[in-house]
This record gives sequence, C-alpha cells and structure tokens, in this order.
Amino acid sequence: MNQESRVVLITGGNRGIGLAMSRAFQQEGYQVFITSRSGEPVPGCIVIQADLNEADRAAQVIDQVENMAGRIDVLVANAGISKEILLVRYSDEEILDVINTNLVANIKLARRTAKSMMKARSGSIIFMGSVLGMTGAPGSTVYAASKAALIGLSRSLAREIGSRGITVNVLAPGYVQTEMTDSLPEVFKDKVIADTALGRIATPSDIAGVAVFLASAEARFITGAVIPVDGGLGMGH
Repeated sequence: MNQESRVVLITGGNRGIGLAMSRAFQQEGYQVFITSRSGEPVPGCIVIQADLNEADRAAQVIDQVENMAGRIDVLVANAGISKEILLVRYSDEEILDVINTNLVANIKLARRTAKSMMKARSGSIIFMGSVLGMTGAPGSTVYAASKAALIGLSRSLAREIGSRGITVNVLAPGYVQTEMTDSLPEVFKDKVIADTALGRIATPSDIAGVAVFLASAEARFITGAVIPVDGGLGMGH
C-alpha cells in the first residue's frame, strides 16, 4: 500500500508503543510527525517537543504540523501516563495529572484536528485506550477512568463528524512490554500472562499494526469502535 502523500501525527511517539507505531507508519510510506516531552530525535520522524498539558499547546502542535505538511490525515492520540496507586492514596495533583494527560489533552487535540479534517472531508482519529478502561483493576482507578472516558469521547465524536468521512476509534491494548510495565512486579506479570488467552504479554509491534490498519482504506467503514488488542485478557468486555 503506497501512502507517500499521507501525514500522521503520533503523540508520545518516541518510545514504547508510540515508537513502534512511528516505525510502522514509516514503513507504509507516511510522513510521520511525533510529539515528545524530551524532543530527542527519532530517525525518520519530525519531532515536536511539547508538553500537551500546557495551555493551548495541543492546538499549537496541530498548527505546526499543518504549516509544515499542509494537513494531517491521521491523528494517533497515544501519549499517556499511568500511576499504580490505590485511590485512597491519590493526591489531588496526581488525579489531575492523569486526567489532564490521558483525557483533557486528547480532547483538545481532537477538537483542533477535527476542524481541519471536516474541511478536508476525510481523516482518521485513533485514541489509545486500555483494556483497563473496560475491566478495571485495583490500583488503576484514575487511569482506568481516564481510558474509559476515551470511549465516550470517541463514540460521540464519531457521530458528530462521521458524515464528513472521518473515522474515530479507540485502540485498547492489554499489558504491553514497555518501560511502563517493566517496573511491575513479576508475580503480577505472571498473573496477567495466566489470564491472557494467548499466554503472553504483547509487544509494541502487536499494537502498531492495528493502528496502521485503522488508519487505512481497508478500515474506512469502522468508526466508533473499541478494538481490543489484548490477547484475550479482557474477553467479553
């Protein structure tokens, strides 16, 4: 599939799942823009240093990409954080940090991107959800709440802009082998593997291929969907 003229913006595209998606879209011929807080170079990508929690930064990033590339065909709202803390131990600051990063920043990105995609009458928006947004887990209350909210956001936005030829979906991974999960206790990882039908934790590339599919012409009639890529961990949810 030749996508030489297509442009994708991947937030948090410098490591983990985001980096795998950046590489996968490159392989499909996309012009790849990524955001990261560090701004460190990523081969083959145009990197925009950004903290998307800063006021107006989300809109500024979209403006910057459009000024450089002319448009955005695909937005992958991937940047997010997780804090494994029991709810009673969360501080107000920690609650706001998770909600602002995982939900509010993505709402702002989608709001600005949708304006341009509506004019172009085409585009794809992909939110990075989580199996925990549907199943929940101890210690993941605020994280799970932020990811569950993305489902309502995606489905409402899909109904608002679907008539303009724009798809909006949520990609919902299970546990993935990244820096974020490397710090989890081995006993917890063993339980996750035991509860996963395929008997392993995902690799970032397992997730990246599905993101490329959702952005492709083959997925043009899929919208408002939650696509689980969890090896069967959240089966039935």
